[in-house]
Amino acid sequence: MKKILVTGKTGQLGSELSVLVPAYPQYEWVFADRNKATLHNLKLLQSQLEDINPDIIFNCGAYTAVDKAESERDLAFRINQEAVELIAKYSAENNVKLIHISTDYVFDGSSSIALNEEAKTNPINVYGESKLTGEIACLKENRESIIIRTSWVYSKFGNNFVKTMQRLMQERDEINVVNDQIGSPTYAADLAQVMIDIVESPKWIPGIYNYSNEGEISWYEFALSIKELGNYNCRVGGVPSSSYPTPARRPRFSLLNKEKIKKVYNVDIPHYKESLKKMFI
Repeated sequence: MKKILVTGKTGQLGSELSVLVPAYPQYEWVFADRNKATLHNLKLLQSQLEDINPDIIFNCGAYTAVDKAESERDLAFRINQEAVELIAKYSAENNVKLIHISTDYVFDGSSSIALNEEAKTNPINVYGESKLTGEIACLKENRESIIIRTSWVYSKFGNNFVKTMQRLMQERDEINVVNDQIGSPTYAADLAQVMIDIVESPKWIPGIYNYSNEGEISWYEFALSIKELGNYNCRVGGVPSSSYPTPARRPRFSLLNKEKIKKVYNVDIPHYKESLKKMFI
C-alpha cells in the first residue's frame, strides 16, 4: 500500500484532501500538521520525513500570511523556500512523487491576458518572492516534481474570503470590496480532487501547472456572487485597492491560463459559480 504524506493538515487544501480519504482506501494517508512536518525546523523536518517514509508527498503546507510576511521575511523564506528545497531533495533521493502547491502571487499583475506557465514571473511582495524561490528550488532539486500554481483559494474549512463575506453580509447593511484586482477563485475541494487524479493517472508529467476555477472576475464580482447565492440583503460596493492599503502589494491581474493541465491530465474545470454553490449546500 502506497503512503501519501499531506503537509498542511489543518489548511484548506489539507482539510479537503482528508474529506476524500474514504474514497481512496488503496492509500495509507498521513496528514501532518506543524508538529509532524515541522517546516520551520529543517533538521527536524528531515528526520520526520525519514520516519514517515512516504511514497507520495502533497506539499500543501506553507507560510501564507501575505501581509505578515513583509515583516517576517526570514520565516516566510524558511518555510516557503528552504523547507521546499529539503522536501524536493528528499523526494528525489527516495523516488517519492511530489506535488507542491504554489501561487499566482509569483506574478506582478501587469498582464492583461491569462497567464500561462511560461509567463514571466516578477513577485511584488515577500510572500510571492518566497513562493517563487520555492518553485525554483523544488525543480532544481527534483526535476520530476509537479508544481501547481493556484489562486484565491477558498473552502468550507479555515479562514478565507467566502467565509468572511458570508459573515459580514449577515452582520452589516453595507460592505465595500476591491474591484480592481482580477483573477479567478479556486475551490480547494476541486484542487484536492485534481491532485489525486494526477497521482491516479497512468502518466506522470513533471513541471509547472496552473489550476483555478473558470471565470474572470474581480473580488467585488466574487462578493456579488456570494451575496446572490446566500440571498443576503447587504449592499455591496466596489472600491479601488487604494481604499484598503495593506503592507503587501497585491497583483492587479493574476488570471491563470489552465490549458496545460486540461490537455495533459484531461482535467474538467468547473466554472467558479458552480463550485461556489457547493459552499451553500
